[in-house]
This record gives sequence, structure tokens and C-alpha cells, in this order.
Amino acid sequence: MSRFLGEIRQLGYVVHDIEAAMDYWSTTLGVGPWFYNPRVPIRNYRYNGEAHEPHNSVALANSGYVQVELIQTRNDVPSMYRDFLRAGRTGLQHVAYWTADYDADLARLTAQGFKPVMSGEVGERGRFIYFDTEYHPGTVIELSEVAGPKGRMFDLIRSASQGWDGSDPVRPFPELDKL
Repeated sequence: MSRFLGEIRQLGYVVHDIEAAMDYWSTTLGVGPWFYNPRVPIRNYRYNGEAHEPHNSVALANSGYVQVELIQTRNDVPSMYRDFLRAGRTGLQHVAYWTADYDADLARLTAQGFKPVMSGEVGERGRFIYFDTEYHPGTVIELSEVAGPKGRMFDLIRSASQGWDGSDPVRPFPELDKL
């Protein structure tokens, strides 16, 4: 196990065509089912200290204990995802560590010199933050709060992947406020 923040819990891939990516991952790699949200409701989004309104599509599925996230940007709002694409890259953009003690882990990382670049919230107790740690593609670190409804949704996604038979490969995101 990593001595950094525990286990890496998510691999985040930035793609140009999320529907094609879900099809590839489910048909070719056998990963699924995918829980898809064509417009993630991100609140309090900030990039380099400035507020913006991103339109991102996201799909989530598990392969064992690791969650795979597919991300497609739908507008030109400044983000680390946009920067990644503009640099001519696609594929693995970040690794995420999950925490139930977001404030303490965030304080520890900033005290160690990690510089926040992008942050926001998805649902209640679903804060996330990305740090300036891209030394080569795929090494951006995300700290993701998984308490409350977001944590329950991630549990549901992991459970759905266990013994998945390939049917119904793309499903809508559950409503966070109902979890």
C-alpha cells in the first residue's frame, strides 16, 4: 500500500469521445457497467484561483477495487483537462486518492508544498482538488472527498461491477441527493 495517502482508488482518463471510450472499455476490456453523466453539476469550481462554469461529461466504472473515470470536456473553460488535451495528449491524466477526512488531508498536502490548481464540489461532501504534480502525463494527483452521497454512489458503482455480465453497459448516474 502507498504510504502517501493510502491506495490509489481512481484512474482518470481524458478523452475526445466519451461514448466511444465507454464502448471500448466495456466491449474490448470488459470493464463496466458505466455510470454516465453528460453534464456533471460542479459547484464552486476554481482553476488557478478563478471561478468558471465547466461542462464536463463523466463516466465511472470499476475494475475490481479501482475506479476508472472517463472525462470529456464539452466547453472551453480553463481546466487541467483542457490543458492536457491542448498539449496533444489523451489518456491517463490523473490518479485519485479518496478521503473521508478531506480537510485534514488537504492541510497535510499543502503543508508539504503541494500546490492546488483545480477544485470544486459534486454533491454534498463531494469536494475535490487537483494539485500541480504533472511531472509526466498521468501523474496529476487528485484528492477526492468520498463521504456522504458521493461515497455511497462510488460504493454502488463498485457493487454493480462485481459479476457484471456485460448487459446494460451504460447507465445514468444515480441522483446524489437520493443516495
